[in-house]
Amino acid sequence: MTAAVPFASNRRIPSRPDLPSEVPLAMPDQSFAASPPAVPVPRTSPQDIEGRRLVLIAATLLVTLIAFFSTAGVAAHEGLTLREMTLIALFLPLFGWIAFSFASALAGFLCLLSGQGHETLPVPEGGKPAQRTAVLMPIHNEEAGGVMARLREMMRSIEAIGCADRFDIFILSDSTEPLIRRAEYAGYRALREESAVPLYYRLRAANIGRKPGNIAEWIGRFGGAYENMIVLDADSLMGGRTMARLALAMERNPGVALLQTMPVVAGCRTLFARWQQFAARLYSPVSSAGLMWWSGSEASFWGHNAIIRVNAFAQCCALPSLPGREPLGGAILSHDLVEAAMLRRRGWAVHMVELEESFEEFPPSPIDHAIRDRRWCQGNLQHLRLLDAKGFHWVNRLQLLMGASAYLTSPLWLMLLIAGVIQQSGESGAWISAPELSWVFSFTLILLFGPKLMSVVWTLMDANRRARFGGAERILASVVIEIPFAVVMAPMVMMTQTMMLFDILRGRTAGWKAQRRDVAALSFSEAWRFYRTHVVMGVLLLLGTLVANHSLMWIAPVATGLIGAPFLAMLSARRDLGLELARNGLFVTPEELTALRIREPEQPLSPAALVQALWRRISGRPARGDRMA
Repeated sequence: MTAAVPFASNRRIPSRPDLPSEVPLAMPDQSFAASPPAVPVPRTSPQDIEGRRLVLIAATLLVTLIAFFSTAGVAAHEGLTLREMTLIALFLPLFGWIAFSFASALAGFLCLLSGQGHETLPVPEGGKPAQRTAVLMPIHNEEAGGVMARLREMMRSIEAIGCADRFDIFILSDSTEPLIRRAEYAGYRALREESAVPLYYRLRAANIGRKPGNIAEWIGRFGGAYENMIVLDADSLMGGRTMARLALAMERNPGVALLQTMPVVAGCRTLFARWQQFAARLYSPVSSAGLMWWSGSEASFWGHNAIIRVNAFAQCCALPSLPGREPLGGAILSHDLVEAAMLRRRGWAVHMVELEESFEEFPPSPIDHAIRDRRWCQGNLQHLRLLDAKGFHWVNRLQLLMGASAYLTSPLWLMLLIAGVIQQSGESGAWISAPELSWVFSFTLILLFGPKLMSVVWTLMDANRRARFGGAERILASVVIEIPFAVVMAPMVMMTQTMMLFDILRGRTAGWKAQRRDVAALSFSEAWRFYRTHVVMGVLLLLGTLVANHSLMWIAPVATGLIGAPFLAMLSARRDLGLELARNGLFVTPEELTALRIREPEQPLSPAALVQALWRRISGRPARGDRMA
């Protein structure tokens, strides 16, 4: 992030009103059933973009068909049974999903190797925007101190580059708790006098439409005064230099309505959050390069850390409610992908860009992540109802389907495991472990872990990239911890998302609660309440494995992960363990080695000493003289 500079202390900024003069902008209602007018095709995509997409889809289909004919051919030796056909029907979509992800990552890896990098829309490096941009931070019952701290850093960064007269910052509060409201306003009043960057605060009387309604209300009152708006989340942090570059890019590309940055996870402390932070930072360059390679002007919007052309958004993105009751009807929860599709169908381009100084946080525990994921699950399943919306580009429809499929794969995995147990217990179940299928299993593992391997290779190939993560040894040591950790946590996610889907089918909606941004640890009672169903399913799978056949012992790790879910959640939510690893250079990201300044010990612990130190933390019995206490 741009180096922070002290606010000017030798001048008094005149007191400002809480809100500027209103300049209304109409936001007409849209319809998914009505065809939009004919519009020109955006010309900001590479000329060969359709060929790239064809290669990606063809490669996915080819690999999936080979796997299908291999499994079906072995099973058909003695005639296909209904149970065998069920297994194949469950396996194929899962294999196809993995194959598509691998093909996209491979494309990104090849782009990086060729020096093409993250091919995207050109973003100017320097200069001052000519037009004014509003920076919007919608909040809902957030801890006010953290919100104001992030705003202070952004205001300092904007002022440091001399653009205080080009950006207005709005705190758009939907908070309902009286104490939180008072803390927000007090923090805002104290903060707004510190900088020349205009800061405003608006508290809505009625929280209609969640975040999309919050943004729409601002557009209706103030949107006419601004060319662009940078939309943030409450945990977002963006540097002034990045904001200026985004605004300049919008000025130089009048056909672009939205630029989505690739935010970096930062500021994490618990073991769970730091694991996610490291994994995202190490593996994202390959995956994001692949995503940009084939998305072109039909890119996704993630709802935050993006700049949007206000007038285009107002004319295209007033979301109608879906017919029927919640959870699959009513207001669209995952609005971002839909808004990107609505912009594209009216001829506007939507792009992703790779820039520094764009950050977000991550939930501190598996439970907090699951609570957030529950809202996304409901919203993404609503997207299935929009696949036939009029005027959507086929790539936008694919993205909507992929978003929903991300949650449908979990119950498919669980059903595949259960079907495998049942099939293996039958007389004709031996084909599952047939030698002819060993290559399919091995190839599946390659597709599954290949993107991670490519990311590690890409990072290790360059001395500067290695140094940014603390060197090759620490990178490899972190990966050795990360991959097994991801494997044992995967069954927990599978079961949690399956339960989410079941809840939605029962008609239970997600609601709208504030997120917990930090924890020190989880109690056993909280972990048990959340994961007791996981334990029961793990016991049933393990018993089924033992009853069926010893060749099904590959299910045992899944069952063990489910049975140990409460303890894994408690372990991963420990803040002291996360910081213990960080102090020894594990799960450390480039931002921490520079801006965040995580202290490195003068003599890093050996692997054996690190294990001992971690055990002392887990057992609660630190040794005398333990310097990590």
